[in-house]
Amino acid sequence: MTSRRAFLKSSGVALFSLGFTAIPEFVAKAALATYNQTTRKKVLVCVFQRGAMDGLMAVSPFTDSNFTNARNRLRMSVGGENGLIDLDGRFAFHPAFKPFKPLYDSKQLAIVHGIGSPDTTRSHFDAQDFMENGTPGKKSDTGWLNRATSKLKGTASPFQSVAFTSALPLSMVGPATTLAVDDLRNFNVKVPGATSLMQSSTAESFESLYEQTSQELLRNNGKESFEAVRMLQSLNAQNYRPAAQYPQSPLANHLKQVAFLIKNSVGLEIAFVESTGWDTHVQQGTVNGQFSRVAADLSQSIAAFWNDIEQHHDDVAVLTMTEFGRTVKENGSGGTDHGRGSCMFVLGNAIAGGKVYGNVPQLAPENLADGRDLPVTTDFRALFTDVAASHLRINNAASLFPSWSGSPTNVFK
Repeated sequence: MTSRRAFLKSSGVALFSLGFTAIPEFVAKAALATYNQTTRKKVLVCVFQRGAMDGLMAVSPFTDSNFTNARNRLRMSVGGENGLIDLDGRFAFHPAFKPFKPLYDSKQLAIVHGIGSPDTTRSHFDAQDFMENGTPGKKSDTGWLNRATSKLKGTASPFQSVAFTSALPLSMVGPATTLAVDDLRNFNVKVPGATSLMQSSTAESFESLYEQTSQELLRNNGKESFEAVRMLQSLNAQNYRPAAQYPQSPLANHLKQVAFLIKNSVGLEIAFVESTGWDTHVQQGTVNGQFSRVAADLSQSIAAFWNDIEQHHDDVAVLTMTEFGRTVKENGSGGTDHGRGSCMFVLGNAIAGGKVYGNVPQLAPENLADGRDLPVTTDFRALFTDVAASHLRINNAASLFPSWSGSPTNVFK
């Protein structure tokens, strides 16, 4: 039988609700302490684009004939209602990224191109693991965001580090306390790896454990979960009305909940959300199609989130990431296959934006990785280190990434 201590340790991942009408009495009793924030925190919002975004379609080097000649069905031109959106005479946004253009023009949004992992795997699973661990080519027991959480200064809130996912993402796994919030409208507590039968009896088990060992609950990881429930209860969250119009999508819903936590000053410092559907092997499309749909959702959701938290722009930065890019040449199915370099976006008032950072060479065959891919000219750790040091103000941020000794990207002012 699992010990009480092991049960509590494994149950530190809690899912809470925006619309619950009652919190179990045993939870309210256990939440004896409430976090009181006295200073505004810097908040990093990470958006993982799972499936590997075609960075060359997102931000196209439209003047490079090597690129345009490599894409027959996927070729697009600049201008017009549905054309590429010129950024600087060399690069252009896909039209689905139109909501990003005002942010780029206001120099709040920067693009880092040719970015990715130095590891050459084309496996989604391995590449995502390496990026979330922050250790290319080697899997780790801890994620880089968990290591970052452990280095944050000041009084910690139970909402200090939150993933809006159904299970804790690898980037947030580790000894620092983190929460996984699937949906704030459906309160429950989940035990990682539990069977359906175990899940159905979780609340009863927790109540029984509380009655037996309430003091132990307060000394272990369960305490943060209970405090978080107590805090949510006092926020009157069911009456929250965002200050922006969000799309109807899981990503938008999660970003709306991140905005809710930011605006209620609960001590959030790191948030993690996911965008899916970027694996575009077949019928990738141009103005219409899979890429356009997920790109529009990403850009509209982030733009709505940014509008929603307007009074907090000085405190918030948004970082996107994707495990790798896609091939320069389209495939026979009207899509693109697994590649190497892609692009990432960074948004914030402290960003030296309105610029495409990184090195994207002319896409002639002799300049491509393995003769087919945009080469990785910027290690993702250079950007992640820059964000951790410049925004989260983590001293010696390079130590978050073992065995790496490169230079940061310097995308901050």
